[in-house]
Amino acid sequence: MMKDETEEKNCVKQREALYRLIISQLYYDGYSQIALNLTTEVQADPPCPPSERLLHVVNAGLQHEPDRHKNREPVPGLNPIQEILIGPGLDLEYETEVDVTAPEPALYETAYVTSHKANCRAGAFSCDGQLVATGSVDSSIKILDVDRMLAKSCPDGLEPTTDTQGHPVIRTLYDHLEEVTCLEFHPKEPFLISGSRDCTIKFFDYAKASVKKAFKTLTDVEQVKCMSFHPSGDFLVVGTNHPVIRMYDFNTGQCYVCNVPSHQHTASITSIKFSQNARYFASTSRDGSIKLWDGVSNRCVNTFVAAHDGAQVCSIQFTRNAKYMLSSGKDSIVKLWELSTSRCLIAYTGAGTTGKQEHRAQAVFNHTEDFVMFPDEATTSLCAWNSRNASRMNLLSLGHNGPVRMIVHSPHSAAFLTCSDDFRARFWYKRLQTH
Repeated sequence: MMKDETEEKNCVKQREALYRLIISQLYYDGYSQIALNLTTEVQADPPCPPSERLLHVVNAGLQHEPDRHKNREPVPGLNPIQEILIGPGLDLEYETEVDVTAPEPALYETAYVTSHKANCRAGAFSCDGQLVATGSVDSSIKILDVDRMLAKSCPDGLEPTTDTQGHPVIRTLYDHLEEVTCLEFHPKEPFLISGSRDCTIKFFDYAKASVKKAFKTLTDVEQVKCMSFHPSGDFLVVGTNHPVIRMYDFNTGQCYVCNVPSHQHTASITSIKFSQNARYFASTSRDGSIKLWDGVSNRCVNTFVAAHDGAQVCSIQFTRNAKYMLSSGKDSIVKLWELSTSRCLIAYTGAGTTGKQEHRAQAVFNHTEDFVMFPDEATTSLCAWNSRNASRMNLLSLGHNGPVRMIVHSPHSAAFLTCSDDFRARFWYKRLQTH
């Protein structure tokens, strides 16, 4: 306890010193009124003299920044080549000004459209980004090949870079009795996992062309709403209409739950996601809270109560470095949370034309984490922001005739999938410019 109090006092002193440096620099640069306002706000005593010491401190620190970046731990789940191609992702601890090289989401174009016989409400990318899956209220599941979809939409004069002959839909699976609510690709094996309103979780081996039925089924007493794989593929966390989260051993089917009742949500689960380093998983609920869980002990370690001011929380996603979480709520606001301080760092606003959504929608990062993307329910357009400063980007009309019920972005390339109540799933892609 004494150690924590000492550290807290040291942090307070360091912040006071920082504020004094800022005020002195403002005075030195001629911004007297701003400096005076800040002096009053932070109650700086004694008054700060004009000084440019902060400039020298910053210059000295920036000279060491490259080494600190070089020595950072690699991003879990990425090989060195992938990290070079798409960057280390969002890290506000080091970043202030970043050159964004990824294409703005408004520049993506529809590359392929597939249709179900009823509302399309579930979608997923494989971990390598080569496959997508869609699920429908008609209880069917489709698996599509990304290269084949791109070949179908290849502009005149451009040749596909790979042998992509064949129909983009490589598998159509029928084994559920009701709506398919969620889909997850196994991180290491050619398996697709589906959850349904029929209270079952199905395991499909899509490596076998003739197979349309699941090779394993887990039965629950509640409708399955969401799920996420442990990065090893050995465990699957599942959210249902019941407040208690299930964790399944993938190999044995054994189910585990946290043995502390007070740790659980008080309403049904709406979203669940493992971090890439497997230390945590996070869950959201109709009760308006976000919970952070220890990935080993399966116990809740933090609760963000009324995370969206009492509105239902709809989605959760970790950044690749697991320092931050991105959430969306039925208040049409997207928030970035810092795990180390348990606070909201950024609110991405202006998406909801009505201010309140009827359906749940997901907020996602693009593959480089430079942009945050969120579908507006009323206009069926895609809202996007710069992830670091929350500046609004151009809107993209998603072309659906009904609300978008699922959006998921490719982990490695400029591509995303939208699933809608108009029965259709659209695959969006931004081609590289060729000269």
